[in-house]
Amino acid sequence: MRVSGFLVAGLAVACSIPVHAQDGYSILAWGSNAFGQCNVPEPNESFVDLSGGSGHTLGLKADGAVLAWGVNADGQCNVPAPNEGFVAVAAGSYHSLGLREDGSIEAWGWSAHGQCDVPEPNEGFVAVSAGFSHSLGLRGDGSVLAWGGNGSGQCDVPDTGPFIAIAAGAYYCLGLLETGSLVAWGGNYYGQIEIPQPNMGFVAVATGHSHSLALREDGSIVAWGRNNYGQCNVPEPNTGYTAAAGGERHSLALKEDGSVAAWGSNSSGQCNVPEPNEGFEAVAAGWLHSLGLSEPGVSIEGVCAPAVVQRLGLLSIAPNPFDSHTTLAFSSPGLASVTLEVFDLSGRRIHRQETSAFSPGQYTLIWNGTGLRGEPLPEGMYLIRLSGGGEASTTRVVLIR
Repeated sequence: MRVSGFLVAGLAVACSIPVHAQDGYSILAWGSNAFGQCNVPEPNESFVDLSGGSGHTLGLKADGAVLAWGVNADGQCNVPAPNEGFVAVAAGSYHSLGLREDGSIEAWGWSAHGQCDVPEPNEGFVAVSAGFSHSLGLRGDGSVLAWGGNGSGQCDVPDTGPFIAIAAGAYYCLGLLETGSLVAWGGNYYGQIEIPQPNMGFVAVATGHSHSLALREDGSIVAWGRNNYGQCNVPEPNTGYTAAAGGERHSLALKEDGSVAAWGSNSSGQCNVPEPNEGFEAVAAGWLHSLGLSEPGVSIEGVCAPAVVQRLGLLSIAPNPFDSHTTLAFSSPGLASVTLEVFDLSGRRIHRQETSAFSPGQYTLIWNGTGLRGEPLPEGMYLIRLSGGGEASTTRVVLIR
């Protein structure tokens, strides 16, 4: 069965519509494997849906059970019981959503902003999507419910329905109307809610962290928003696409012939589609890893093996902007210690943390927006410096409250 479109997308996370096949498919995973998010549990078969978060992956089995693997610091891989009767999944940054066949939503993982507190009545849902700190649910009547963090208005759903598809970015949302036009709301730091014209003829939507993707009925993809790594530069020929997905700063698209196109940042090999690039049925993207449903029995052992690291390098910082904590992904050649420092725009150091004993590979550090004494810092722009072994990398991050 060839996927004809994609309906639901999570942060940095966007997955195609569930593939309804009796026997299901295998999941191929490539890119960053810092948390084991590419280590698909065995037996790797009978999967019908998939979704990727910041460092975890969800896979839906044909029998309605959900498997979750990767980072589990916030319980995002602890699927609630009974683990049965699920029909769709969506992974946020640190939380997970599952849609049950009775139309109710299960939510688990990080819920500091209430993103796992599904509104009542918890019924009548047909699709789910997860952002950084908010969640979306589409009901069968075309209405959309949003809950969780609302610092950028991402939960203020416009009264313009009925909707037929939804997608949650980090701090914003996309909705597809039955007329074929798009609606966007929430944060607009990079123009991700400024829908290109003509706003018509769309059949599906997807989101990355801060960039948007939409599929037109002619098989072309329109992409807009943050484009610092070319994640909005859809490869030519821009035709014959059937699905797409957005990661933290990369994009994926499924072609009619079953091949996958990948573009944008390739810092962790997330754009290195495994060979043979054929036989894919669906795609999904986490922050720094990529996923595809493929014919059963296909093996790509070693694709996610860590590359040889020769120097300290800052791979990404996400989410950015952030409101509670942000994660720095970096590569280490094998250092005795790595130091994370945060400065305000005047150059004053306001935070410092040091960690030790890094063997060669990829790692992450988390900054929770606090100062040297653990005090919450005011919103604004800060400089983050990662140093070790005589090398250093500096980037900017925006804290919002």
